[in-house]
Amino acid sequence: MKVSIIGTTGYGGGELYRILHHHPVFSIQSVHTTRDEIPLYEEFPHLNGITDLKLEHIDAEEIAKHSDIVFLAAPSGVSNKLVPAFSETGIQIIDLSGDLRLTNGQEYKKWYKHEPVESSLLEQAVYGLSEWNKEKIMDAKLIANPGCYPTATLLGLAPVVKEGLIDPDIIIIDAKSGASGAGRAVSKNLLFSEINENFRIYKVNEHQHIPEIQQQLNLWNRGVSPITFNTHLLPITRGIMATIYVKLTDNLHSERLLELYNEQYLHSPFVRVRSSGNFPSVKEVAGSNYCDIGLHVDERTGRLTIVSVIDNLMKGAAGQAVQNANLMNGLDETAGLEFIPMYP
Repeated sequence: MKVSIIGTTGYGGGELYRILHHHPVFSIQSVHTTRDEIPLYEEFPHLNGITDLKLEHIDAEEIAKHSDIVFLAAPSGVSNKLVPAFSETGIQIIDLSGDLRLTNGQEYKKWYKHEPVESSLLEQAVYGLSEWNKEKIMDAKLIANPGCYPTATLLGLAPVVKEGLIDPDIIIIDAKSGASGAGRAVSKNLLFSEINENFRIYKVNEHQHIPEIQQQLNLWNRGVSPITFNTHLLPITRGIMATIYVKLTDNLHSERLLELYNEQYLHSPFVRVRSSGNFPSVKEVAGSNYCDIGLHVDERTGRLTIVSVIDNLMKGAAGQAVQNANLMNGLDETAGLEFIPMYP
């Protein structure tokens, strides 16, 4: 099958190219940008000698004539202008921006500060949290690929939220990300001298991923109250760690909850649940599509601590997008994604 990538000059688009270059079924037909039409290796010198593809302008009809799938790795506010044009062509669409994730257009406008796409497209879009929405993804033509923070957070919370094992009024998420999560745009806060040997909180109680997490939690359990969610910038390139604090509603031990998580993720090849007393670090999933989860019950307080880590560019973006494309086309969901994490 042939695929095209829109927004190939960003980190997410570059990671899509890396994955798809080795995919056993998908073949990269074309790469596109709204910027200069230059050889891709001039934008990403690490691809010199690997590809001679040239960045092309975006023509939805022409792309759909030659490709079966289009990945939209454009920023929010740009992608929402592309989706309507591609939706008319019948091509499979996987959108990596936040433009299709919120089912309420006014909520999107409030948090993203852009005009939403038309409601009919929002209704068609399937939320691509691969492990928990597999059947709908398999029948979808339009995928809203989850955000990086929501992926780590929701995979960590899903078993206990769905089983009603926690107090739905108290969910606290303390999340941290590497600098690549902010993309390639120039920003003072991302200068080496600003981020190196530093640790900064940002978008306090205002991060645009809050409503996305809230929306999915409420689908699993309508009683979940507004969450507390804050984000921090780590002086590293890749990785997300979400440390989640919840109050248990019953006297459960760590071992019982580990059994639950192992049961829930038994058929999820990219979720690895750590053994008792073992907690993951971001380096242990770098460059891979894995989400590693560790947890522990503090019997003194009755609180459960969940630690969930992913590579924000892989499971948090491009890796999950390819996983969804595999599911949409009846392939093994691991196809082209069985990267061993880069360590150290």
